[in-house]
Amino acid sequence: MMRPCPALLLALALGLAAGATGSSVLALESDRSAPIQVEADQLDLDDRAGTAVYTGDVRIVQGSMILTGERVEIQRNDQGQLSLATATGSRAYLEQKPSPEEPVVKGWGRKVIYHVAERRMELIDQAELHKANDTFDGAYLEYFLDRRVVQARSSAQGVQGEQRIRMTLEPESQGN
Repeated sequence: MMRPCPALLLALALGLAAGATGSSVLALESDRSAPIQVEADQLDLDDRAGTAVYTGDVRIVQGSMILTGERVEIQRNDQGQLSLATATGSRAYLEQKPSPEEPVVKGWGRKVIYHVAERRMELIDQAELHKANDTFDGAYLEYFLDRRVVQARSSAQGVQGEQRIRMTLEPESQGN
């Protein structure tokens, strides 16, 4: 039986930059065909379990998408498609430029989870989200990419203490 190479697995796994179906694509079109660059100290790949775990100052870049953490785990579903990407560390990070007209969306947390099919980002523990000039902070932030919906909580499972929600919303510029 032929094993897929780690780069191919990652290419399949990192559909982060584009939708897995024909639905509207939030990411830049050029992200899909951009090469995937991975830097890490270690890789543990388990084809049967459908997981790839990168550890040691992990940085994954594909086009405008950047995912970093001390540990990044990629999970595939039974069809071999990416289902979940989880980055952890003191400041795990995910950024992506949604479209040519929109600024980069940036998210931080001790844990960053990207649910591919739902196109949903979870930022957990010391969570922070920057969307244009608007910022959101709290224990738990959830961002729905297609709907542009933010949900925030001051407490969450696995988070010690309460991290009060803070928002800064900039008014839209008024043209003269």
